[in-house]
Amino acid sequence: MDKAALCVGINEFKYLPQSSWLHGCVNDAEDLAGLLEGSYGFPGSQITLLRDAEAGKKAVMAELNKLVDAAVAGNLQHIVFTFSSHGTQIPDTSGDEDDSLDEAFACHDINNTGDAWDPDTVISDDELAAAFGRLPEGILMDVLLDTCHSGTGLKSLDLIPGRRPRFLPAPTPRAVILNEDLETRTLRDMLKLAKLSTPVLMAACRSDQTAADALMEGRYNGAFTYNLIKSLRGDGTLARADLLKQVSKGLKAGGFDQVAQLEASRTARKAAWGA
Repeated sequence: MDKAALCVGINEFKYLPQSSWLHGCVNDAEDLAGLLEGSYGFPGSQITLLRDAEAGKKAVMAELNKLVDAAVAGNLQHIVFTFSSHGTQIPDTSGDEDDSLDEAFACHDINNTGDAWDPDTVISDDELAAAFGRLPEGILMDVLLDTCHSGTGLKSLDLIPGRRPRFLPAPTPRAVILNEDLETRTLRDMLKLAKLSTPVLMAACRSDQTAADALMEGRYNGAFTYNLIKSLRGDGTLARADLLKQVSKGLKAGGFDQVAQLEASRTARKAAWGA
């Protein structure tokens, strides 16, 4: 059993009003887990699904580090980590951000402390990069993020019936004003600490865009995840670069402005997803 996955989907949030809840994230996680087991040879016993209240920050990071530990021990060769939830921003404390903001991903227990989100309730890009940085050379890690990456470019997604952005602004008006014109780091920057085995990262949108939580054929999903799974089921042999083009076509055809992103080595871009 050299393959394992962690699939996280969070629609409901312990401390947020229901108006900030999402609809398609749990479906994303369950659909991706089913795809991995049905089409990519991942044993069901090696796929961990965390939904809603199961996906507090401590639980998510514990499961992610468990996968990395297994890879370090030589027991895993292929890891998949998928995360569907809100994206947000928190103040940068390490001094590595030009805009003084870190990209962060909302866990079930996201809560504020003063003008900012409590770092103990969100997963920062620095924390993901540190976890990725422990991977031994030669390990394949596919990461799928279906969240928003910035507060800019919100447009009117939340006004279109059946669609809303997967983005949480800073928790107070003062913080929103301070941050409203700022963007977070690029995906390439987020992976800079992973020096030995660079994960292959696909994300729902650019750093200055929002990702849609949308009604797709009568069922809620992330627009990115829906089109990704549809493309993989259509032709699982597509090179990742061609897969990105297919997903982008699907998003455009559906009227979504978001532009899916791929960060991978030249070799990985030419290989099929999961290889």
